[in-house]
Amino acid sequence: MTKEKIPTTPAILALKAQRADFTLHTYQYEERGGTERAAGKLGVDEHRVIKTLVMEDEAGKPLIILMHGDKEVSTKSIARIIGVKSISPCNPVIAEKHTGYKVGGTSPFGTKKAMQVYMESTIADLPEIFINAGSRGLLAHMPSAELIRILKPVYVSVAI
Repeated sequence: MTKEKIPTTPAILALKAQRADFTLHTYQYEERGGTERAAGKLGVDEHRVIKTLVMEDEAGKPLIILMHGDKEVSTKSIARIIGVKSISPCNPVIAEKHTGYKVGGTSPFGTKKAMQVYMESTIADLPEIFINAGSRGLLAHMPSAELIRILKPVYVSVAI
């Protein structure tokens, strides 16, 4: 039996630099499988699998929104909260330029460009979460308190 090779990503390096309490979990990535597929393969509640969404305002300024896997983001609500006209998902090519990660493997840790991170406030209520570690099919399992300590996100209530 061969040992699985886990890639060293900027996210993993950033977590190690912060002395984060985390473990890595791999699963067979499926195109368009999303958090539902990841949760199913790992045998965890999809609500605990956190999506890292790269969005931008009408001027093209990028931001990250962390959301429960089983929820969507109200772009109207987030735009109103941060005081811009509109928020929309980044084009995948542009998102990759901002983060250094391919869509499906985007992590909020170790991004190429520093961006404001917004987090659905109820994520803080979870004792532990799973979040992308910078590669498709690779999640970091950690206490939500670690996510908050490292990223210092702005709490928002924008789930639908």
